[in-house]
Amino acid sequence: MKLEVIYQDEYIVCVTKPNNVVVHHAHHSRNVSDEKSLLQLLDEQIKGKYYPIHRLDRKTSGIILLAKETKFVSKFQNLFTESLIQKTYYGIVRGHSPQSTIIDSPVKGRDSNVYKEAETKLETIKQKILDIPVKPYDTSRYSLVKLTPKTGRLHQLRIHTNKISHPLIGDPKYGDKNHNMMFIENFDCDNLFLHAYSLEFIHPFLNKEIKLTSNFTENWKVIFDKFNWEI
Repeated sequence: MKLEVIYQDEYIVCVTKPNNVVVHHAHHSRNVSDEKSLLQLLDEQIKGKYYPIHRLDRKTSGIILLAKETKFVSKFQNLFTESLIQKTYYGIVRGHSPQSTIIDSPVKGRDSNVYKEAETKLETIKQKILDIPVKPYDTSRYSLVKLTPKTGRLHQLRIHTNKISHPLIGDPKYGDKNHNMMFIENFDCDNLFLHAYSLEFIHPFLNKEIKLTSNFTENWKVIFDKFNWEI
């Protein structure tokens, strides 16, 4: 599996993470022998040890930053913690979502039952009605949405889209199993339709504006073609 290398300099490398690939294996992971992590794939392709600066879920595709040395990590992480980096995602959701809305439901923290404040801006870009029945309706409706998170909680975008009754397609935990199955049966697409599309920030070492975008993965291209959508 060849990774798309979007950008690199002496401090960082930026790549597109494919769907259903972990960034790195957890200790004692049962899947270590069965699959390669993003870090392993990156080492095979351009050689070297890299250090993730932020997170992407296993099932989420798209743009991810990695540092070339551990001493560079903290300055880039500060961009995320201090909201100095603009993150843009795209998703495909069930139904016709609002033209624009702010979702601010609290989201449970990674390591506790404490809910933390979270905010996501959702904008609807495209909509589609298909003559394919999905229970309990005779047709099915979908929206292409642009998601701009202000915070970075675990599963935030997946939880927030579900909160407004427009869950992401392909989400096994927060999604709609009937619509997920429709995409598998009709389009042979079983991935989560959530893609980390772009990052914009001022480089903390080079002091210049960086704008990076990640190409959509193959299943996205299938749906764009079927739905006649363009971005």
